[in-house]
Amino acid sequence: MTIKQISIFVENKPGKLSAVTKLLSDNGIDIRALSIADTKDFGILRLIVDKPDETVEILKKAECMVTLTNVLAVCISDKPGGLSKAMETLYAANIQVEYMYAFVTKNTDDAYVILRVGKNDVAADALKENGFRILTGSEVYDM
Repeated sequence: MTIKQISIFVENKPGKLSAVTKLLSDNGIDIRALSIADTKDFGILRLIVDKPDETVEILKKAECMVTLTNVLAVCISDKPGGLSKAMETLYAANIQVEYMYAFVTKNTDDAYVILRVGKNDVAADALKENGFRILTGSEVYDM
């Protein structure tokens, strides 16, 4: 039960991020969640979009350095302690979190966390066994 995350290598120069987001906009790609990690010279833009496979092709045609990674989208309670319970569950299952980022929607009282972990299946099972809902690709892409 993973979803597809797109990672794009972006030079840390004025206009580079704008060019990527304009390319997506011009092609009708809707961003659901994003994270950017940067250094002095470059950044990694991580995106969850409504049409991941199409987005990868668009970016490759534009000569962007892009990869597709399977990640988990976890529904957590949007209140104090919601994230802590999920992290405790993964720790108890000996799952290392490589990185994560979160987003909320207007439609629910929940928050959503995108997780990159070493063992997607084990992490998903542990989270489900502890009452967390793992979102499907279509649930996230259609938000």
